[in-house]
Amino acid sequence: MKITVIGAGNVGATCANVIAHKALANQIVLVDIKPGLAEGKALDMWQTASVNIFDTRIIGVTDDYSATEGSEIIVITSGIPRKPGMSRDDLIATNARIVKDVTEKAIRYSPDAIVVVVSNPLDVMTYAAYRAANKHHSKVFGMAGILDAARYKSFIAEKLNTSPRDVQALLLGGHGDTMVPLPRYTSVSGIPVSQLLDSDVVDSIVQKTRQGGGDLVKLIGTSAWYAPGAAAALMVEAIVHDQHRIFSVCAYVNGEYGIRDIYLGVPVKLGRAGVEEVIEIELDEYEKQLLNDSACSVRRLKKTLDDMKLF
Repeated sequence: MKITVIGAGNVGATCANVIAHKALANQIVLVDIKPGLAEGKALDMWQTASVNIFDTRIIGVTDDYSATEGSEIIVITSGIPRKPGMSRDDLIATNARIVKDVTEKAIRYSPDAIVVVVSNPLDVMTYAAYRAANKHHSKVFGMAGILDAARYKSFIAEKLNTSPRDVQALLLGGHGDTMVPLPRYTSVSGIPVSQLLDSDVVDSIVQKTRQGGGDLVKLIGTSAWYAPGAAAALMVEAIVHDQHRIFSVCAYVNGEYGIRDIYLGVPVKLGRAGVEEVIEIELDEYEKQLLNDSACSVRRLKKTLDDMKLF
């Protein structure tokens, strides 16, 4: 198994490191456009192998996609990160061109690879990679829901002073301020969260989750990386081991939930074939409205991409 991670910044390096620790591949190729960055980080990670007990060979290259040939999974983290005061929308013009370029280069050498997108703004960048890869949409999807759910779960666990491992949660919609956490589908070891926390507390957690990425940008001056990198690696694990995990993933919807022709966060079954199934859950009228509002927000960003006429 060969896995390529494009972008050796904080998110890409974290993702590659977690993949290595989980022993999900024989080889990881880390690619970046900045000379020496991927090579240096790959060497640093490889030198931890005897300490952290893994055998995965990690190599780094500068803009040399021939080294990625034969990859079965490609993780794209390329692009500029958010800075304080920037919205995800502000990233489109720059990151769309980057994602298009790296996707086309990688697919040239690994035409059968599954593509996992992490670049922001996530939903639109996943659509850009889909267009650039010219593959079936089940093979191109993005990481967002796992990260957003992880934040949501951590806030609930913190409030209850319990283990985040016992929290089950589901989110829908775009990756950003219009995401749709679903308290009705949130529980702690099977106990509905509504029986453990007052509704106003749950509402505050939902809002905190929606602004979670922005809050981190304010604190550290750039986008988060530990949680996004680990979340992307979890998706890779589900693919490599054909686990048929049910995750909220940025997937192509074309009729599900009454929404067509966009990439949006929805629950899917994820395995070796990629997105095996988009799962439609029952939503009440309020939840449907929130999801539709989120889809409209994503569609506006998609129009910005379409107006760039890159494809």
